[in-house]
Amino acid sequence: MNQENEINLIDSERWELRLYVAGQTQKSVTAFANLKKLCEEYLHGQYRIEIIDLLENPSLAKQDEIMAIPTLVRKLPQPIRQIIGDLSNREKVLMGLDIRKINNS
Repeated sequence: MNQENEINLIDSERWELRLYVAGQTQKSVTAFANLKKLCEEYLHGQYRIEIIDLLENPSLAKQDEIMAIPTLVRKLPQPIRQIIGDLSNREKVLMGLDIRKINNS
């Protein structure tokens, strides 16, 4: 029943994520690909990813206090969380976003 509660908790929440990048660099592309893969696997369509290119809109870095790129900001669910880098360390990203692994065995 605990596993069902975790599934229901994740399925019922709407996740709002912002990925701050600077153009189409290899790190930016990798960060987006890694984020998309994790979202599809763990958030089951209950998410929205907003890409913010700081080359086009540098003033937007101020609102989320972005100091490095790429940076992922979880706006919802609260509290706000940030992860810096290309999101290739899967366990770090899952912990940073507070996504619990669900074992289907």
